[in-house]
Amino acid sequence: LTATREYVEVIRQVLARQAPVELAGRFHSHPYDGPDATGLGKPLKPITHPLRAALPVLLGAEGPKNIAQTVEIADGWLPLYWSPQRTDVYGASLAGLRDGFMIAPMARAHVCDDVAEGLWPVKAMLGFYIGGMGHAARNFHADLMARMGFEEEARRIQELFLQGRKEEAVRAVPDAFADEISLIGPRARIAERLELWRTGPVTDLLVTAPDPHTLRVLAELNGDSPQGASSRRLSRTTS
Repeated sequence: LTATREYVEVIRQVLARQAPVELAGRFHSHPYDGPDATGLGKPLKPITHPLRAALPVLLGAEGPKNIAQTVEIADGWLPLYWSPQRTDVYGASLAGLRDGFMIAPMARAHVCDDVAEGLWPVKAMLGFYIGGMGHAARNFHADLMARMGFEEEARRIQELFLQGRKEEAVRAVPDAFADEISLIGPRARIAERLELWRTGPVTDLLVTAPDPHTLRVLAELNGDSPQGASSRRLSRTTS
């Protein structure tokens, strides 16, 4: 937490370019003053003039304390898994939410007829992250899935993956969980589900899609084209 806080402070000083960058932190020191420092360093002011001194800083965070700190020190948050049906999972962490704060989750979208087939890439990603991206006793992705109501499934995915049974781990990802954090299916289904994303605090949607058609449909549904119409437009959908 402290390392992130100090890092953001350094970045803001660099972008503001109002004075030489100085910080005597626990993890970051500018100029460097570690045990092997020469003692000759001095604070420097960037020579580059930024076009936007107040460039927004968005942080990726998963744990409750990290998310709460992100709300405090950053301009936006990049959730890894966001379910519009389970926003209460983040309730306490988002208690200090302020006007203008951006919440920009990542979501895979695919306009297709076969929902199960469309969900497979989502499940493959989840199987890898929840199963193998972390220690058996300390996997933040698995912990998040557990907090979202899928604790037993998360531990099973991790168990299978760490045993080398990777395809089984992917198949063990519940369709319901993969579906909640993505926008998959026919246009009408995606339109219906997109309304759920608009009812919560999400301001932006970072979309990955397998084809241009899906992106065009999302733009239309979000009101980013003449054909679009929505009750509440997300400020941007990007890919």
